[in-house]
This record gives sequence, C-alpha cells and structure tokens, in this order.
Amino acid sequence: MTADKERLEEQIKFIVQADEAKNIFRHTYLADGSRNENDAEHSWHLALMAMLLFEYSNEDINLLRVMKMVVIHDLVEIFAGDTFAYDEKGYSDKEEREKAAADKLFGMLPKDNENEIRKLWEEFDAMESSDSRFASGLDRLQPLLNNYATKGKSWKKDNVKADNVRKRISVLKDIAPELWKYGNEIIEKSVEKGYLKD
Repeated sequence: MTADKERLEEQIKFIVQADEAKNIFRHTYLADGSRNENDAEHSWHLALMAMLLFEYSNEDINLLRVMKMVVIHDLVEIFAGDTFAYDEKGYSDKEEREKAAADKLFGMLPKDNENEIRKLWEEFDAMESSDSRFASGLDRLQPLLNNYATKGKSWKKDNVKADNVRKRISVLKDIAPELWKYGNEIIEKSVEKGYLKD
C-alpha cells in the first residue's frame, strides 16, 4: 500500500468511527422536546451558531478555528461517554476518561491530522484563547436555548438551579457580552416561568 493510500485509509477509518457521535445522547433535548439530542446534532448546531453569532465577539476570532473546535470538541465522548454539565461525580474522572479516549480516537489519524485535532481539542478545553472561549461559550449557550424552548425539560428533570446555569455561561461575559446578557435574560425569564429553580 502506498503512503498516500495508507493516509487515506486512516482518515476514512477515523471518519467512519466518528459516525458513532450520532449514538452518544446528551441530557439536553431537541428544541421541540421530542427526544434527547446526540453529540453530532449538538456539534452541528454549534457550528451554525458560530457562523451566525461570531459578529458578537468583542475580540478577534478565527471563525474557521472556532468551527473546527465545535465540530471536534465532543468526539472523545465516543469512547468516554457524555458527562452531564451539572454532574459533580461524573466530573471527578472526566479529564482522565477523555484523555484516554483522545489518545485512542485521535491516534487513528495520520500524525499531522492527529496533532492538529488534538491541539484544537485541548485548546477548547483550556478556554485560554479568544477562539476557545468563544467556542466554549457557544457550547454553554446552546443547551440554555434548547432548555428554554422545551420549557426547562432537562433542567426540571435534573433539578438544575439558575445560579449553576449563570456560572456555566459566564465564559461569554468578556468575549461576547451581548450573548452573555441575552443568556441571562433567558435565565431570568426561565425562573419567572418556572422552567428553572432560582
């Protein structure tokens, strides 16, 4: 097998494996409340949000890098499983599980692809760059939007409190103040309507 053919085979193997993201279901429901969303749907939704909302960043961001981050940020859950945002016990070993999953999944790729995706994934989690803070902010805003649309379906099910949601979206405060303000308005409306506990 030629080097080019081997490279292509590795990339295709990874792409087929990534299809498993469609079977990783999250706590958040689809906006119509009919069922839980899966990781692939969540990542697509974030990519759409990035495309439409990047104008609200008050720092220079690289839209392509943000879109790459949101597409790959949850792929490790194929092997590590989804950890619910408000599950303290689940977070106790999340980092360890996800690093092992990243080694296994990203290791399927040719070295240059592996390095690029691994670095983007790590940058997303670190939330230190403008791109990663914006991408992470969208990742936290999207479930809020869906929860509001479903009248707090997963919030009620999991007994989530308003302060927890505010804390989750606080990453938007500096990078995208208008989105942060909008998110807080939705939280207040959700408390008023009984979708979310104060």
